[in-house]
Amino acid sequence: MHVKGGFIHYTYNGAGSTSGTSNYTITITIFYSCTAQGPRNAVYLGIFNASTYATVLTQQISTTTSATVSKTTYNPCMSDPPSICYEIYTYVYTTDLPDISAGYILAVQDAYRTSGIINITNSSADGISVTANIPGTIGGVDYHKNSSPNFLFGDTAIVCYKGPFTYQFGATDADGDSLSYEFGNGLNMKSPSGNASGSAPETPPYPSLTYTSGYSGAAPLGSGVTINPTTGLISGTAPSTTGEYVIAVYVKEWRKGVLMDSVKKELQIYVYDCSLTAATLNTSYLNCGNYTFSFENESSSSSISSYLWNFGVPGSTTDTSTQAAPTYTYADTGTYTLKLYVATSGGCTDSASSVVKVYPGFSPGFTVAGSCYQAPFTFTDTSYVKYGSISSWSWNFGDSDTSSQKDPTHQYSSPDTVTVTLAVTSTEGCSGTVSKTVVVSGKPDLTLPFTDTLICSIDSLPLKAVSDTGVIYKWTPAYNIIHPDSADPVVYPKDTTVYTVTVTQKGCVDSAHVTVDVLQYITVSLPADTTVCATDSIRLDPVSYALAYRWSPATGLSDTAIKYPLAAPASSTTYTVIANLGKCQATASEYIKVVPYPSVTTSGDTTICYGDSAKITAVTTAAHWVWAPDSSLYEPGTLQPVAHPAGSTTYLITVTDTLGCPKSVSDSVTVAVTPKIVVSAGDDTSIVIGQPLQLDATANQGITFDYAWTPADWLSNAYIYNPVATITSSSVDSITYTVTASTAQGCKGSAALTVTVYSTLPDIFVPSAFTPNGDGHNDLFKPIAAGISSLRFFRVYDRWGQLVFATSRLEDGWDGTLHQRLQPIGAYVYMIEAVDYKGKIIFKKGTVTLER
Repeated sequence: MHVKGGFIHYTYNGAGSTSGTSNYTITITIFYSCTAQGPRNAVYLGIFNASTYATVLTQQISTTTSATVSKTTYNPCMSDPPSICYEIYTYVYTTDLPDISAGYILAVQDAYRTSGIINITNSSADGISVTANIPGTIGGVDYHKNSSPNFLFGDTAIVCYKGPFTYQFGATDADGDSLSYEFGNGLNMKSPSGNASGSAPETPPYPSLTYTSGYSGAAPLGSGVTINPTTGLISGTAPSTTGEYVIAVYVKEWRKGVLMDSVKKELQIYVYDCSLTAATLNTSYLNCGNYTFSFENESSSSSISSYLWNFGVPGSTTDTSTQAAPTYTYADTGTYTLKLYVATSGGCTDSASSVVKVYPGFSPGFTVAGSCYQAPFTFTDTSYVKYGSISSWSWNFGDSDTSSQKDPTHQYSSPDTVTVTLAVTSTEGCSGTVSKTVVVSGKPDLTLPFTDTLICSIDSLPLKAVSDTGVIYKWTPAYNIIHPDSADPVVYPKDTTVYTVTVTQKGCVDSAHVTVDVLQYITVSLPADTTVCATDSIRLDPVSYALAYRWSPATGLSDTAIKYPLAAPASSTTYTVIANLGKCQATASEYIKVVPYPSVTTSGDTTICYGDSAKITAVTTAAHWVWAPDSSLYEPGTLQPVAHPAGSTTYLITVTDTLGCPKSVSDSVTVAVTPKIVVSAGDDTSIVIGQPLQLDATANQGITFDYAWTPADWLSNAYIYNPVATITSSSVDSITYTVTASTAQGCKGSAALTVTVYSTLPDIFVPSAFTPNGDGHNDLFKPIAAGISSLRFFRVYDRWGQLVFATSRLEDGWDGTLHQRLQPIGAYVYMIEAVDYKGKIIFKKGTVTLER
C-alpha cells in the first residue's frame, strides 16, 4: 500500500500514573491516495531515546478515525481542473513515558512509496519515516511538559505546472510557543525492501531521500518555490514537469529563544497539467545593454485569448501591444511601470504590473599590475557605466581571499595561476562579472627584445630589458657598458661578450642574457655572374653578416633595402650591393646576362582522309627540337615531317637553345582525320523481270555524303543514296551495282550488291534436298525468292509433325538441327507462304530430303 505522507502530533496531558513519568497522547496522521489498495487498520509506533537511539517502546495502534478529503469547488477561470482526493487515517495512542533528559524520538514507517516521483531517484524502492521529537532537558531546563505543534489541514490546493500557486503548511501550538518553518529532507528507511508495512520501525537515525538534479530537500520544487519561515505558506512558480513531488516541512518550536523540538510533515503533492487564467510578471526588468525588452506572460495558462500590454511611457498613446510576447524598444533611459491585462473568451480576466529599468551602457572590467608573489599585486577597476555610478565591488582573488574595495592590492602566498573575478553593481541596479587569469610568478616578469645580436668593433649598441615597475636592474659584466644599473644601458665591446641582466623586487629575482657578437670587419660576396631568361626573375643571394643592405641600380629589383631582393632585369645588368654592420661596410657586384627565350612557330593545321598523310611545318631559332608524339611521323628529326595518324592528333614541338636560356618553348599543330568511310549497299537479292527494286545505301552517321551508283543501267537516279532499279531485259541474268559515298573533302568509301534476275513470274523455288555437313556447300535449306516482297512464314516439320524450324525472314534457312541437336537423315515437310511485289499471295508445300 503506497503512503503519500503524514505527520505525528503529541499532547502533554500531565504527570503519569507513576512518579517521574509524564502522560502523552500521540496522534499519528497518515495520508493515502483514494485509489490506493491494501490494509490501513493499524500502524506500528516506535519510541526511542533521542540520545542513544535505544528502543523505549514499540506499539501497534489501530485506526481511530478516517476521512476522505477531496476538492469539490474550483476557480471558474481554471482550465482542465484536476481531481484531488486523499484518505486521511488517524491512529491515537496514550501512554506514560519516563521523564528523561535526552527526550524522545517518535517514528512510524512504511516500506512503500509511489513509483515515478519526479524529484527523488528510484522512488519505488524508497520507504517513508514520519517522525517527531519530545524534548527533554536543554541547557539545564526541563522542557518535557510540552505539546507539539499541530499542522493545519489544507491539502487540497491545486498546483498547475509552470503556474503560480500557494500551499498552506502552517501549524498551531497549544502552549503558545513560537514556530518557524523550513523545507528539509524527506526521510527514507534504512532497509525498505527488508521491512514491509506493518513491521516495527527501525531505530534512528534515518537516511535522507536521494534527490534528482535540480531538486533537494531545501528546494523540493526547484528554486522557484519557497516557504515563508513565519507562516509556513509555500508559494512560487510550479515546476514545468507534471507529476508527483515529495515535500517535507519541519516546524521548529521555540520557547524564550530556545529550540525545543521539531515536527516533520511530509506530503507527496501532484503538479497537474492545468492552468489558471493569470497575468504574471517578473518582479522587475532591467536592461543595461540596450533599450529593447522582450516581455511575456510568466503564467502558462492556455485559456487566455487576449492580451493588452502597456509599456508605461508617460504621455504616450502608442506604447501598447496586443501580442502574447511583444518586443518593445524604449526611446530613453529611465524607470517605467509595465502593465499586463489578460482575458479569456469566457470572461475571466487578470492583470499584473512590474517595474522596467532602462539603463544601457554598462561594462565591467579591471587591470592587474604585478608578477611576483613576494610583492603585492594592484587591481584597478576599469568598469564603464553611462548612467549612475559603480556602487559596489566584489573581488575574488582566486585564493579564497576577497575584497570590496574599488582598487585593492593583494599579495599571494606562493606562485600560482589563479582566476581573479570582479563583480560590480551600479546605482541603477546594473550588475556584471568579469574574470581574468593571473599568473603569480616566483620571480618578476622579465623580457628582452633580442637575445643575440651582431655589431662591428667600432660601434656601440643600446640594450633593453622590460620588467615590473619598481624592480632594480643590474647588468654584468661591467665591461664597456654605460648605465649598467638601468633598464637600457649602452655597450661597446671590442670582442664577443655575453651580458646578463638581473632584476630584483622585494626578494624576487630573475635574470636573462644577451649575446653581443663582435666582428672586426665584415665581408660580402655574391655568386658568379649568371644568365636569366628574358621576363624571368632571379633571387640575389649575398653571403654576409651585415645587418643593412643597399642595392643599385634599382631597375628590375623588388626592393633595394633587403638582403635577398628579386631581380627581373629587362636587359643585361650589373647589380652592386653595399653591406653595412653599423659603421663597417663592404661591397660586391654580380653581372646578370639577359637571354631571350627561343622561339618556335608551327603551321599546317589540316584535315585529311583516313589513311592519307600530310606535311607539318615548324620554324625556330633554337638549336634543338623534338616532336611528340612521333610514332606517326615520317622523319621526325626534321622541321617538316610527314604525319600519317590513324586518328586526329595534335603534334607538339618543344625547342631548347644553347645561348644561355635553359628553358624550353613549345607550339603545336593539329592534323584532323576524317573517320574511315564505311558504306553498305545492302544484301545481295533476287528479282523477276520488271520488278522495281528499292536500293538503299548507308554510310557513317553525322557526315554529309555525295553518292554515285555504277553502272547507271536500269536506275531511276544514279546519284542518290536510294535509287530504284527496274530491269526489263530478259537478257540480264544478274547485275552488280557499286555505290561510292564521297565527302566534300574528297574522302570516299564503296560497297556493292548483286541482283539476280529471273525470267519468270514471281515465284518461290525450293530445293528438294540439302546436305548440312559443314562443307560450305548446300548446308542450309531455304527457299529462293523471285519477285517476292515479303515472307509470311517458312516452316519445316519432321515426319511426326513436330515443328523443327520456322522463320519469316527470306535470308534465314534451316541447318538440320533442333535445339542444337542434329536431326536424322530422311524426308521433312515444308510449308511456305509469301507475298509477291504485286501483293499476290504465293503458297507452297512439299518435302525435302536431309542427307549427310
